[in-house]
Order: sequence, then C-alpha cells, then structure tokens
Amino acid sequence: MTASVTIGEFSRLTHLSVKTLHHYHEIGLLAPARIDPSSGYRRYETTQVPTAQLIRRLRDLQMPLAQVRSVVEAPDVASRDQALRQHLDQMEQELVRTREVVASLRSMLTLPISDFTVEYRFVPAFRAYSLSDRVERTRIDEWCETTFGLLGEIAGTHGITATAGATYSDEFFTEDVGEVVGFLPVAPDSPAIERVGLIDLPASFFAVTVHEGPFTDFDRTYGALGSHVAEYCEIAPGPIRELYVVGPGDNARPDDFRTEICWPIQRIPTLKG
Repeated sequence: MTASVTIGEFSRLTHLSVKTLHHYHEIGLLAPARIDPSSGYRRYETTQVPTAQLIRRLRDLQMPLAQVRSVVEAPDVASRDQALRQHLDQMEQELVRTREVVASLRSMLTLPISDFTVEYRFVPAFRAYSLSDRVERTRIDEWCETTFGLLGEIAGTHGITATAGATYSDEFFTEDVGEVVGFLPVAPDSPAIERVGLIDLPASFFAVTVHEGPFTDFDRTYGALGSHVAEYCEIAPGPIRELYVVGPGDNARPDDFRTEICWPIQRIPTLKG
C-alpha cells in the first residue's frame, strides 16, 4: 500500500529539506510522483521514501550527484552495487590519505627535520628509455604508477638493473602542470624499442638528499634541500631529478620508500668551516 503526501510531509519522512527536494526535482534526480496542475504543489508517494533515504546517505558520504544518479538509476542490483563499491573504495583511499596528512602535521609540530644531509654529485651524461607527458600535479600518482609499471616491465624483460627516475620541469611546480619525464638508464649502445623513447640526459652537478618513507612529507624534504641550495650553492637551470631507489614499483611498504632528490647546481661549492 502507498500513500500520497505533500512535499512538507515528505521532507519530514526523509530528513531532506524542501529546498533540497526542489533541487533534486530540478536536476531530475528525485521527481515528485505528481504535480498539481493548478497549484503547482508537489506530492510524493511513500514508496519513494527508500530512494530518498538512499540519496541522503550517499550525499552524507560526499558522493557527487552524478554518481548518486548512477546508483539510483542503476538498471539492476549488480550495477548499483558496483557503483557503491567504487565510491567506498575511493573513500577508503581518501581516508588513508587523510590519516597520512594528519600524521605529517603532527610530525611537523613535534619533529623538525634534523637528520638532513646533502651530498654533492657530478652525474655524467647517460642514455635512457623514457616516457614523457605534460602532467597535472593532481594526476602525478596515477601517471607514475602507469609509467614506472611499464619501465619496470621493460627492465625485467631486458635485464636492466639501473635505478629508474624522473625529471620535473619548473612549470610542474609553478603552474601545477608541466612536463614530466620518466626514465630508465641503459647502456649507450642500447637499441630503440617499442612503447618508449630513447633519450640522452645531459651531464650535470647536483645537490642530493634522500627522502625516507612515504611521499606525504615530500614537500618538507624539498623545502630543506631547496633552502640549502639557495643558501650555499649556485642554482643551475634544468629540471629537478628524482631517483626511486626503493619505490612503489618494488612492492615495498611506503615506510620503506627511499627517494633521492637531485637539485641541479652550477658546480660543487666550497663550504667554509
């Protein structure tokens, strides 16, 4: 059995405000069962209560309206459940990220960077297999996963043991989007192969430090190294390099990650004292 109720009564039944119900009607997410042609009053059926309650819970989970629609309008239970699982997986990933940021903030309050060492290094020119793209900062994790997954596959196939890395253009930092080049060093006489490019990276001097652990605190290590370079070195043009000594491609835990950050400098400085 079903009954027809006013929008005000439906609001009380579902804990959705009248304003919200108007909005859901306007975007076609939850339309009233009928509208009085003379007064324009909206009326809902009690059979619509479960749908309204589902929408409310999904919005409480911060699901975008487009995804809410895909759940509500799913043609079958399997499609609905798949959409729900995808959002729950996304929320779990965001929860992990939130916990990492909270831990990072706590460490900033209590644990200033103290074990910070800088090595000066000259790196000769070398040849490398490469993949490059113009990447948005918000997509860098996804891009790196794809890129270094492929480079790792190539390294395994061809017996390459060199440490893979990437170069990051200035624009990547200043504009939140810029060229990123993933590279895998190879022998000078290595032939070109499918799916990747073959590039020669120039020789350069670098100030190098090591970031231990997950990338949540990466900016702190960047800030410490960049400050050191500004204070003691002559900065050279060219992209910053990162070397992934131990990284996600090694199936390691984030706490075990080891990343070398290489900041280009003009020459090895002579430090006083």
